[in-house]
Amino acid sequence: MNAKSPGQPPMRRFSLGLQHVLAMYAGAVIVPLIVGSALKLSPEQLAYLVSIDLLTCGIATLLQVWSNRFFGIGLPVVLGCTFTAVGPMIAIGSQHGISTVYGAILAAGLFVVIFAGLFGKLIRFFPPVVTGSVVTIIGLTLIPVALNDMGGGVGNPNFGAPVNLLLSFGVLALIIAMNRFFTGFWRAISILLGLIVGTLVAALLGRVSFAPFHEASWFHMVHPLYFGMPTFEITSVLTMILVAAVSLVESTGVFLALGKICDRDIRSEDLTRGYRAEGLAIILGGLFNAFPYTTYSQNVGLIQMSGVRTRDVIMTAGGILIVLGLIPKVAALTTLIPTPVLGGATVAMFGMVVSSGIRMLGSQVDLNNHENLLIIACSVGMGLGVTVVPTLFNQLPQAVQILTGNGIVAGSFTAIVLNLVFNLRRKRSVADASQPQGAAN
Repeated sequence: MNAKSPGQPPMRRFSLGLQHVLAMYAGAVIVPLIVGSALKLSPEQLAYLVSIDLLTCGIATLLQVWSNRFFGIGLPVVLGCTFTAVGPMIAIGSQHGISTVYGAILAAGLFVVIFAGLFGKLIRFFPPVVTGSVVTIIGLTLIPVALNDMGGGVGNPNFGAPVNLLLSFGVLALIIAMNRFFTGFWRAISILLGLIVGTLVAALLGRVSFAPFHEASWFHMVHPLYFGMPTFEITSVLTMILVAAVSLVESTGVFLALGKICDRDIRSEDLTRGYRAEGLAIILGGLFNAFPYTTYSQNVGLIQMSGVRTRDVIMTAGGILIVLGLIPKVAALTTLIPTPVLGGATVAMFGMVVSSGIRMLGSQVDLNNHENLLIIACSVGMGLGVTVVPTLFNQLPQAVQILTGNGIVAGSFTAIVLNLVFNLRRKRSVADASQPQGAAN
């Protein structure tokens, strides 16, 4: 079956669509929980954030699946909030407020829509040595967030209490066990099951309040700009544009992989429509006060495993996500997760972000090349260094601090510049070597 084949029977289509929702649900839910908790949102605000994220995931998926001459790649892809945006959103929100987060998201989405046609040319500035370094830096900056949650959260008077550590390490152990002894679907939802089991154990210990669930309504309407009018700050905008660029690089790999699975030749025009749909999804995330969105690779594995490649299944998944997003009680259930339980799950997830970056570097980059090693060393060192010592560049002019005030931006900028320096030199050397002797005569 390819992406254009006849649809599935209704019940089978629903079950296959639900399977796709379950495969990406943990990733879709955990991002708002992490960001909302880090920004000290109230239970009501956190429930809204989860609800609107699920709804926007569904809309973003439909935008990508529904192909037309302007946007949508028309492949069976599922969109969800990108993990690469978690660290930047927390940093921006903590320093400038949540309205600046959504200003940066809107600007990044607009950037992607406008430059979708040119991104195929810009992608050469993001080879694996750059994207792998950026993903690694993002993962490293997230680890402290997970460890603080494991202890009970920053400012918690019982930080590091034995019961908090028991819950967090218990969840982590369960996730590890499921990945050790299970494969396929059960391994895919190990994070989700870890959160559920951890929350149930915490409830038995009397550490879960069900008040948010009881107070939540059964239905609500979308409330654009829920957190107020967006504000724009240049460093935050540049950070989010960089995150969007990295997400597009990752999405390109997913598009090409799905094209092979669906026996479809992916042209530059298809990629442009795919990029533009992703940009529109990011803009929606900014307007609805949700998140930047990108193509989820875990659903590609599910398509390959199931052998079902029809778009109607993914459209059904998008519809399920929209319905779930309109039911606040579903979102309220996820807000019951205690902070230590969340920390136990996120230490594995954030560590996976680091390992994803390392995998990109190990499988796609020549690590025997001294120049590549230097790019990785300097960019990761600068990114992690600025994260640990954020005041290092405080005495420099404000214009310079745009590139040095955030570890992700500083590390990414270092990787891009060093890659240009070394690659330009290498290309010129190759060009000179290929020039025939006496060709100028």
